Amino acid sequence: MAGGSFATDSVAKERAQQYKGRVTLYVIITCIVAATGGSLFGYDIGISGGVTSMDDFLQKFFPDVYKQKMHAHENNYCKFNSQALAAFTSSLYIAGLVASLIASPVTRKYGRRMSIICGGMSFLVGSALNAAAANLVMLIIGRIMLGVGIGFGNQAVPLYLSEMAPTHLRGGLNMMFQVATTFGIFTANMVNYGTQNIKPWGWRLSLGLAAVPALLMTGGGICLPDTPNSLVNRGLTEKARKLLEKIRGTNDVDAEFQDMVDASELASSIKHPFRNILEKRYRPELVMAIFMPTFQILTGINSILFYAPVLFQTMGFGRAASLYSSALTGGVLASSTFISIATVDRLGRRPLLISGGIQMITCQVIVAIILGVKFGDNRELSKGFSILVVVVICLFVLAFGWSWGPLGWTVPSEIFPLEIRSAGQSITVSVNLLFTFIIAQAFLSLLCSFKFGIFLFFAGWITIMTLFVSVFLPETKGIPIEEMTFMWRRHWFWKRVLPAAA
Repeated sequence: MAGGSFATDSVAKERAQQYKGRVTLYVIITCIVAATGGSLFGYDIGISGGVTSMDDFLQKFFPDVYKQKMHAHENNYCKFNSQALAAFTSSLYIAGLVASLIASPVTRKYGRRMSIICGGMSFLVGSALNAAAANLVMLIIGRIMLGVGIGFGNQAVPLYLSEMAPTHLRGGLNMMFQVATTFGIFTANMVNYGTQNIKPWGWRLSLGLAAVPALLMTGGGICLPDTPNSLVNRGLTEKARKLLEKIRGTNDVDAEFQDMVDASELASSIKHPFRNILEKRYRPELVMAIFMPTFQILTGINSILFYAPVLFQTMGFGRAASLYSSALTGGVLASSTFISIATVDRLGRRPLLISGGIQMITCQVIVAIILGVKFGDNRELSKGFSILVVVVICLFVLAFGWSWGPLGWTVPSEIFPLEIRSAGQSITVSVNLLFTFIIAQAFLSLLCSFKFGIFLFFAGWITIMTLFVSVFLPETKGIPIEEMTFMWRRHWFWKRVLPAAA
């Protein structure tokens, strides 16, 4: 099999202590610009739920759902249940799944920067189609183009951030992607709150403004350099070294550059990264590429963010009150990410994931109890309990924002050796979008069937993922990307699974 004559590890020895350099203004600016790609993902998550609660939008594209909505108290949990409405939200994510697989060879062969540009341009086309949609077919085609943009963006941006950031601050800088995502969600919520009273085309403005983050991402991709790792992998070693010296602020980059060269030599020998990632020596990375994004979605966060206005209306909030409440949760999510940025490179990844999981379980159970006891068919929550539900959901979102939200992307993006990095990130994005699609398509039906039990359903999954992290995820804080293979060989479980090093 390709690469069989090379050592099992990506680099010959650990050189982390020899890495030099500092955080330069240049690397901060490039990471901020690149991270705006996350705002595409966030804006769409936030905008979808608000638009699908607007009467003008429902009357034009989903008249049956509009009629159901008018029977507000006949069946509180089922009044928005529609597979067609769910398809509007979820079609984007199945398109993103397919696009992320296409983006993997593009990212590997042409660099991270090219994938960022492709993603931005596709998102521009999708936002224009959605804003001008005259029928459901045009609307869905626009959503598919948005999905292609997200597939390319989510494939390239986390890799770009991980490779540009210095090792000791990689976690914090990588989370700029999540900051941009949460800012996009909050911005979308505020846009929906402002456009809901613009009759009858407010929804067009909400969907069309997706062009703003798309322009930022496309323009940023055009102006940004590629990463040193990607340049080395494509044979541009002199250019890569000069860029590495520039972003580290020093000429003493021999150790880090040598790790990149060693990793690139192994990567260039592997012609089929998707086949190679199935080898036993990459088993830990493959497991994390599958389970981390799966668990991130099974927290239930996307259901709350997608359908926040619908969810709050289901619980008896008026249209304006439901949009206001969803804007509040979006604001909480955006601000909570900064907690993770401030602590992830000091406390580590595992403590944040475990403590966040415990807080989310507690919040989900509390909401389920309140709805189970105080809410049902032909009943609305009292004002006091409505406020309590919003507060507890905000605490849930807060916990997600400093744990599984950013780290669900950060951990997978930093663990892959260069030879399987594009394939590994592609699997991560594909799994994330697959489960996003499944939950987005199924949530309204699950809400109708499970009622308040939907929150206990997600609490059960959060319990499983918290235990998974405790047992199987080693701490990645402070470990250079090219030396992650040594980390797996020191872990109590994975060292028994991995073959002996060549």
